[in-house]
Amino acid sequence: MIELQKTTYQLPNLELLAKQIVEGTLVGLHKSPFHGYSAEFLEHKIYAPGESTKFVDWKLYGKTDKLYTKKFEDETNLRAHFIIDNSSSMHYPVKSGFDIDRLNKIQFSVLATAALMEILKKQRDAMGLSIYSNKYEFYAKEKNNLKHYHLLLHQLEQVLNEANKQKTTETYRYLHEIAENIHRRSLIVLFTDLWEVRDNNDELFEALRHLKYNKHQVLLFHVFDNQTEFAFDFENKATKFVDIEHGTQLNIYPEQIKTAYNKAVKDYFNQIKESCYKYQIDYVPADINLGFKPILIPFLTGK
Repeated sequence: MIELQKTTYQLPNLELLAKQIVEGTLVGLHKSPFHGYSAEFLEHKIYAPGESTKFVDWKLYGKTDKLYTKKFEDETNLRAHFIIDNSSSMHYPVKSGFDIDRLNKIQFSVLATAALMEILKKQRDAMGLSIYSNKYEFYAKEKNNLKHYHLLLHQLEQVLNEANKQKTTETYRYLHEIAENIHRRSLIVLFTDLWEVRDNNDELFEALRHLKYNKHQVLLFHVFDNQTEFAFDFENKATKFVDIEHGTQLNIYPEQIKTAYNKAVKDYFNQIKESCYKYQIDYVPADINLGFKPILIPFLTGK
């Protein structure tokens, strides 16, 4: 477990927590970090016939007998666009405040995003942000200056600070919009629980394919609470379940539906993973109870 400054019932210093998360994750990593998804953005590119020879690296030619041109800094750095699902289901489990040891899905996603942004800031990479629920709440294009970084942090803090309201969403609709907004090749990092698309899987993956079609690389963090949402681990007593997005209620003994629920959810998760594999989308399960290493390690290593 990463040791973090514990903050309960007050808005945290998001930048400080992000730094602590990154530092805690890097402890014990023997390989050099920051060579994951940015590894493709090398300092040279193969010379194409007809291009100007002004930027040919002749020293490299002498070593390799091949023509390469130097990339400008803007070509070399990674561009990443973070997308956060801010629908009501992401505010599960419902919290009355902020406790670093007991995060809900939206708090976990915001902190994970802030930590990844901290990594990009160290690399001087460009970053952008989209937040959606039942509307496209926020959009900022990719930039790599400190003023922009703090603007994005402020927006993430606003998400942490807002009261949960009944907000449904259709992820696929906003992914299409975001795809149209991002014109240059980027790494797209999506945090969502995918609950709202159970009847719209085809539309969801068509939207993700839209991102891929634009030559973006897509990294999908599937955010969930394994204990309750996947394992359905509840005490077997009369329990009232409330749909956090629609407000509908169901009174039932959990054991009455646990077997059927477990099968349905397992099948659903497998379908998501298989579809991601089919469309070459990087899928990472993100159980909010396991901390941030399962989020940062794939990002740092590209695996």
